[in-house]
Amino acid sequence: MPQAHCLPRAHAELMSTTPRAAAATQEVGPHLAEGTDERFTGYGVMGLPYASGHYLALRAFVATSIGPAYRAVWHRDPDAGWEIFTTVAPEASCPRYFGSEAPGEQVPSIDIAWPDEWTCEVTMGDRLSWRLELASTPATRMMTAAGGALPDDAWNSEAVLASMGPMAAAFLGIGRTRLRGATPNGPLYKAAPQQVWRVAGGRAVLDGQDLGRIGPLPEQSHLADFWLPQRGIFFVGRASFAPVRTSTPVRN
Repeated sequence: MPQAHCLPRAHAELMSTTPRAAAATQEVGPHLAEGTDERFTGYGVMGLPYASGHYLALRAFVATSIGPAYRAVWHRDPDAGWEIFTTVAPEASCPRYFGSEAPGEQVPSIDIAWPDEWTCEVTMGDRLSWRLELASTPATRMMTAAGGALPDDAWNSEAVLASMGPMAAAFLGIGRTRLRGATPNGPLYKAAPQQVWRVAGGRAVLDGQDLGRIGPLPEQSHLADFWLPQRGIFFVGRASFAPVRTSTPVRN
C-alpha cells in the first residue's frame, strides 16, 4: 500500500479525515450526484452485528432527490425479523426499497452526537441509546484511498461496482458484499461507500434491552441482493435506486 505522503494531497487528506469531520462536511455541504435515478447522499453505519443475533444499521442522508433529508435506524431481531425506524414517511425513505422485508415506522427524531472525533452517539427518544467507537485501520485507509481515486462516473459503472464489492469484502473482512443489485421491493440499487472506518466497539440498548457484545451473526443476513456486513463499518458516501414503479407495494 502506498504511504500517505506519496498520494495526491486530496487523497491523503481523505485518508486522514476523522469520521466526525467527514460527517460534518456532509451536513454542511450536502451534494447530490447528477443522474436520473433516485439519489441519496450522506453517512452512517453500513451495518453492525451483535453476537446475540441483533443487528443495527444507520442511515443519515443529508440530501435526497425524492424528498427531505432524513435519518433511519435499521434493526434485525434474533428471529431475523427486520424493521426500519425513519424520521420521514416510509415511502420517502429506506422502506421505499426495503419495506417488503423490513417494514417502516416513522419516529419523531433520531439524534446523532459526537463527543469526540471517533465516538458517535445515536439516540431515538428513550427507545434507543447506541454508542459507536470508530477507528481507522490499514484496510479502511486503503479502501478510502481507492474510493477517493475514482471519478464520479466510475461509481455509477456496473463493472466498477461489481469489482469493488468483492474487494471490500476481502480487505475489510465483512463477508459477502454487493454494491449493486436488486432490493426486496424490486428497484435496482447502486451503493458508493467513498470513505470508510471500522466500528471498534460500543454499546446499544434498544427498548430497554442491552444488545450485548459486538460479533458476527451465525449466518450473514441479506435483504434481496443487499448483504449486511459481518463487521461494523461506518461510511460516508451515496446510493442510487432505479425509480420505484407505482405498482411496487410499500409496507408501512
